[in-house]
Amino acid sequence: MTADDSFDRIDDDDYPAYTMGRAAELLGTTQGFLRAIGEARLITPLRSAGGHRRYSRYQLRIAARARELVDHGTPIDAACRIVILEDQLEEAQRINAEYRRAAGTAGPTAAA
Repeated sequence: MTADDSFDRIDDDDYPAYTMGRAAELLGTTQGFLRAIGEARLITPLRSAGGHRRYSRYQLRIAARARELVDHGTPIDAACRIVILEDQLEEAQRINAEYRRAAGTAGPTAAA
């Protein structure tokens, strides 16, 4: 890996740069919480050559949203499902917006 390769990863939201301990520290949570949302299949951390979990910034944002819901009393499994549905909705809205732009319309009422 060259220095240029390393600098390219600085802005990569999907690069698994954070250890479990650092991720838990950044989120203000426990490593057990990260394991639990992994078991609930909300996020799947990548593994280092030594088998240690590594998290990306994108995964930390997802985990932070789950933690917010859990902190407000939502059970962890329900929080994970909510976050997954929110993520799917956001992706669907992004795709719809791209289709509308490609079709030359501003929104759903433009056809009316």
